[in-house]
Amino acid sequence: MNTTMTPVQAAAAVAMPVQPAQAAPRCAPPWRAPLLLLVAGLAACAAFPDQLGLITRIFITGLFVLSLDLVVGVAGLATLGHAALFGLGAYAAGIFALHAHADPLLGLGVGIVAGALTALVSGAFLLRYQGFTFLMLTVAVSQIVLSLVQKARDWTGGDDGLSGFAMAPLLGRFAFDLEGKVAAVYSLVVLVLLFYGAQRIVQSPFGLAVRGIHENRARMAALGTPVFRRLWLLYTVAGALAGAAGALSAQTNAVVGTDSLSFALSAEALVMLILGGAGQLIGALVGATVFTLLHHTAASINPYHWLFVVGGLLMLVVLVPPAKAWAWLRQRAGGVR
Repeated sequence: MNTTMTPVQAAAAVAMPVQPAQAAPRCAPPWRAPLLLLVAGLAACAAFPDQLGLITRIFITGLFVLSLDLVVGVAGLATLGHAALFGLGAYAAGIFALHAHADPLLGLGVGIVAGALTALVSGAFLLRYQGFTFLMLTVAVSQIVLSLVQKARDWTGGDDGLSGFAMAPLLGRFAFDLEGKVAAVYSLVVLVLLFYGAQRIVQSPFGLAVRGIHENRARMAALGTPVFRRLWLLYTVAGALAGAAGALSAQTNAVVGTDSLSFALSAEALVMLILGGAGQLIGALVGATVFTLLHHTAASINPYHWLFVVGGLLMLVVLVPPAKAWAWLRQRAGGVR
């Protein structure tokens, strides 16, 4: 076989431009987003020292919505009973501080365990169902938990709520002050650490498998993925994060009410997740921040009709999803350059 090139072929080969090797896409290091979150949180605390109570509530709400994002955005399980995990974490931390030990870190661990165990037990039953059936069963479980808390008045205070406990100094040195400095920094650090952990889980092979189940459950089952066990484990992790948020709420407010188990809290968290965009984790924090600030501002202006503003914003988000909005902004930024 003659492989000798003709003069014309040789000239064409010389004239053909050499394509440079394309570099592999660079991924952001996993610590970048948590670090930016920490810096932004500390900057907010320093810039608004008279609003530390509101900032602390944003951190705690962000952690709660982050746990919901694992269930809704990553696993694709629509739920309206997520407040049960938050509320039981809050009650567990409060009861532990009142009857056992007032150390904040121990109480935080108790809240995490309470949320995880609740998700583990309830998920063994709930995750055998899908769609609307799963949604309604989560509401039923949340209402059952609320009823049990109301009846256990000797432990939970019933409809009056749980109060009368005070937290010991954090790490034995930092007492919870009236200005809320320790509570804000404490909540921020817990949020950053758990956000980093959730991010690592979602980006791991386990997290990618759960996303695959969200996209096509039948195909993942055909590939041999243990669908139920993967969802059960992620639901338990989400319960642990929700329990941590509940424990932080109890420790920083020194009171736990039945509203922490209410259907309204679950619905509001879902609205926050929709506002920020589900499935990206950071969207949960954005949605919680926007909703909480909007609630605070609009309610202070008109405490009776502030929900009209939230409703209008939610309609805007439904008509223009956050993903499309971000893509449009990137295109505009690229055009400016």
